Amino acid sequence: MDKQGAVEKLGRWLGNYNAVGVAHTVAVELSKYIIIVLFAIYTWHCFTVFLGRNVERQERIYQRQKKMMFAIHFICSLVLFLNSLEFKILLFYLAQLAFLVFVSRAYPFVYEGMSRTVLNNMLMLLMIGFVMIERLNTAYAVRQMVFAAGICVIGLFIPYMIERFPYFDRFGWFYAIGGLVLLGLVFVIGKEVYGARNWIVIGGFALQPSEFVKIIYVFFAAALLARAADFGNVVKVTVTAAIHVLILVAEKDLGAALIFFVTYLVILYVSSENLLYLLLGLAAGGIASVGAYQLFDHVKVRVAAWQDPWGTIDSQGYQVAQSLFAIGTGGWFGMGLGQGLPGKIPVAESDFIFAAIAEELGVFFAVCVVLVEVSCFVMFVNIALKMTRRFYKLTALGLSVEYIFQTFLTIGGVTKFIPSTGVTLPLVSYGGSSVISTVILFSIIQGMYVLNKEEAEGNDSKARKKQGTRRKSKES
Repeated sequence: MDKQGAVEKLGRWLGNYNAVGVAHTVAVELSKYIIIVLFAIYTWHCFTVFLGRNVERQERIYQRQKKMMFAIHFICSLVLFLNSLEFKILLFYLAQLAFLVFVSRAYPFVYEGMSRTVLNNMLMLLMIGFVMIERLNTAYAVRQMVFAAGICVIGLFIPYMIERFPYFDRFGWFYAIGGLVLLGLVFVIGKEVYGARNWIVIGGFALQPSEFVKIIYVFFAAALLARAADFGNVVKVTVTAAIHVLILVAEKDLGAALIFFVTYLVILYVSSENLLYLLLGLAAGGIASVGAYQLFDHVKVRVAAWQDPWGTIDSQGYQVAQSLFAIGTGGWFGMGLGQGLPGKIPVAESDFIFAAIAEELGVFFAVCVVLVEVSCFVMFVNIALKMTRRFYKLTALGLSVEYIFQTFLTIGGVTKFIPSTGVTLPLVSYGGSSVISTVILFSIIQGMYVLNKEEAEGNDSKARKKQGTRRKSKES
């Protein structure tokens, strides 16, 4: 081949390459706007689905939300594939799709009469987590999906357990002992990570006991306070709850300690309706916060990073500063999936995943994530209010508070609203313990709601039969 022919061939190749590059850029740029519009409509439906009492309209909205979720998932996965041209991304997409389809169909069958809004939101948040974690670390994304799939299958049996064993409120002190033992194991076989000794590592599997204890902790508080809220019982339960919190403080897991403390305070106030308990609890919490700052160096580091991340950007303020850079760089509409630099944020796949979402998918998308999380909380509280049994009511309320307060701590730390506490964004952040415990939390509330609904319908049916019997006796 002569020199001129080689040059022409190279020119054609460069032209084709440039065309592909332009097509890829256009696809990424266009996709982010489509994703934002779809997610905004999905979020809007979360808060408008219950306007009116048209059941057929609600069903159409639920189906529309599912279609939008699958569309967003497809577009994000397609962009990730175009970014790398690796076929394993397509295989992983199909695996995720199979998981989402299975759960979306299996759960309504098992949880008959469940909250479809809560189910759709759970799957949407899991899907967003899969996409962003895959963007950051494919191996982590695979593990996250395996954990999510496993616990969602187990979650199908939770309604059966609740229905067949209606005595969960009788084991308050056993829950307390079990929780204290699990938390105490960390002192024996625990491992310190990022300044907190709150992990148990067995082989290649890492477990965070506090993620599971927070569920039985709510069972413990709800079971004992549902029976009686007199002063003597309140003192005993409060002391036991305080031991849980103090163990977490000793482990330097202050984020979990704060969640436990606030959750118990809300359960105590609702069960006793005593404002003095709430005020005393808030005062004690304020004093404990000052004490934690004086006692623990890593708390001082996080407070310093929160006060002035720019002045300490080369040391303790680096993580928060990079988070704020990412959010600011992304702007309202984001840089596009795969076009940002979220890898510069330390532990972006877990504690700071919200910043990664804001950078690549945009602040508008990130705000919708927050609203979906809030929508879950609103539905949880609504379910708690509908419970007739006091234990179920307090349990649903306590789990709701744990969920939304953890969300607040995560997003507050990422956006510099509060000092970072090192907790994950529920269902979105990477973490096996976190996703497992959160799916269990969702399943318990749904299971209790379904059982409560069945009991209410059974009582209504009995009441109608009694009325019919009385009418017949009067006529005779």
